[in-house]
Amino acid sequence: MGAPAPDTKGTVGAARIVGVGTANSAHSYSQRELLDHFGIEDPKVRSVFLNSAIDRRYLSVPELDPDGALIEESQGELLAKHRRLALDMGARAVRACLDNSGIDLADIDYLCCVTTTGFLTPGLSALLIREMGISPRTSRVDVVGMGCNAGLNALNAVAGWSVANPGKVAVALCVEACSAAYVIDSTLRTAVVNSLFGDGAAAVALVTDTQDTAHGAPEAPSGSGSPRILSFASHLITDAIDAMRFDWDDSQGKFSFFLDPQVPYVVGAHAEQIIDRLLDGAGLRRSDISQWLVHSGGKKVIDAVRVNLGLTRHDVRHTTGVLRDYGNLSSGSFLFSYERLLQERVTRAGDYGVLMVMGPGSTIEAALVQW
Repeated sequence: MGAPAPDTKGTVGAARIVGVGTANSAHSYSQRELLDHFGIEDPKVRSVFLNSAIDRRYLSVPELDPDGALIEESQGELLAKHRRLALDMGARAVRACLDNSGIDLADIDYLCCVTTTGFLTPGLSALLIREMGISPRTSRVDVVGMGCNAGLNALNAVAGWSVANPGKVAVALCVEACSAAYVIDSTLRTAVVNSLFGDGAAAVALVTDTQDTAHGAPEAPSGSGSPRILSFASHLITDAIDAMRFDWDDSQGKFSFFLDPQVPYVVGAHAEQIIDRLLDGAGLRRSDISQWLVHSGGKKVIDAVRVNLGLTRHDVRHTTGVLRDYGNLSSGSFLFSYERLLQERVTRAGDYGVLMVMGPGSTIEAALVQW
């Protein structure tokens, strides 16, 4: 049996995703190029990089001095790098999103900015409003420090604002300058982290239709669809709350990201619980889901989720494709996959999709959408 017929009862007031846009930093590097640039010769570390299922990543790497040695970046310099990259990538992602949705900059009523790779006060939202010329009357919020899952946490809040303000435009922006959050040491733990992440920004525009549609949501470009956000589900794995975290490294004078090697298995073991809860609330089964957009957290994470949920490699094609071409983009990864799905033009009216991300907490977040 196929998926149930679309149930529009009670969902007239659901927020719709009407546009998406992405951006990266200026330069991409192959894994081998990065190993050579950083002068890494340890065979175990090289193996981690070269067997990561990642071909290229966008990064802003430190320069070399005249003797070919890396110029060390202090924590202060990394924070300055984060600000520079976040403003640049963020502005380009927002503009791409507005172009995709046919919305003008002046139409933005609410801006939510997400980042974990740096800290700014005033927040990124305020800086972007000034730099981009967005109306200073725009409502805003910044989500800082939640990690790779934060994109869906923010989307949940922004969708709620959209439903409460029908006809108005809300934009959620995820910006991660992973080049500004790293240390280099001799540990394999650090090698795994440094082999994964890349710079990227992704923005989505949401609008909830008004009752009379006189000021309804802008239509998404022809063929790409404009899915309604139906529901969210969250699961905090309290026994693994320290499995992903930022620690201060006194020896380096920087923040260092810790990633427990058991993370893929912990996430995989809890994936069914949250997805079944999400779908049960809508009277759906996993076989009713046409599109799966899973966070590109790493090869082992993707494999663990795929196996535990009974998904095919085709189901996670965009997830693995984003990992291959960009690495782990943290909070915005799932939106890069969403953009690729829209470019395929394969979604049909009534199709259901699941968005699923995971990150520090350890946390799994999921959302159900329908085209």
